[in-house]
Amino acid sequence: MSKLRCHISISLDGFVAGPNQSVENPLGEGGERLHDWVVPLASWREGHAKEGGEVNASDRVVEEARENLGAAVMGRNMFGPIGGGPWVNEDWLGWWGDNPPYHYPVFVVTHYPREPVEMAGGTTYHFVTDGIESALDQAKEAAGGKDVMLWGGGDIIGQYLAAGLLDELELHVVPILLGDGARIFGTPGGVRLEQIRSVEAPGVTHLKYRVLK
Repeated sequence: MSKLRCHISISLDGFVAGPNQSVENPLGEGGERLHDWVVPLASWREGHAKEGGEVNASDRVVEEARENLGAAVMGRNMFGPIGGGPWVNEDWLGWWGDNPPYHYPVFVVTHYPREPVEMAGGTTYHFVTDGIESALDQAKEAAGGKDVMLWGGGDIIGQYLAAGLLDELELHVVPILLGDGARIFGTPGGVRLEQIRSVEAPGVTHLKYRVLK
């Protein structure tokens, strides 16, 4: 059965991006530091068509996150540009260039309709205007029985978590304090999680949870 999974880097004080996000600084002030643990990894570099890299305990976590995926969902803020709003510039094709690292259909939750955008490498962006449940239904259908990854950003993750639609959440906890920024846990309480794994690695601790329903 297809699952909705999410994995995301988070600071010790609970932020998944720093303050003052912008087109020039999409992860906000200090937010790039949340990914210092992953960018040097061989597994991350391979997924971005790069060679070399480090191998440590985080590699298996990253490799596992990419396994059995058939589609993805993300929020408008993650697709960009920061601030959302009408599609004034339909030349905007996301942050990842001509060959995004997804290689499967990606469903972007937005208030503003737009025609699908087909990219190199098998990535096609579909823009969903009728809510998070519709985006998930479409993603699961496109996934053909494989899992769906919820890539972020923070607000959309919080929405899926609060709605009881998320099956697994893996937090990559980075030992920094951002002080402000984007959260995923700003939604009402009542969500119960069961920890199913903890992995310590250089610069990060990976905590994997099953969402209890």
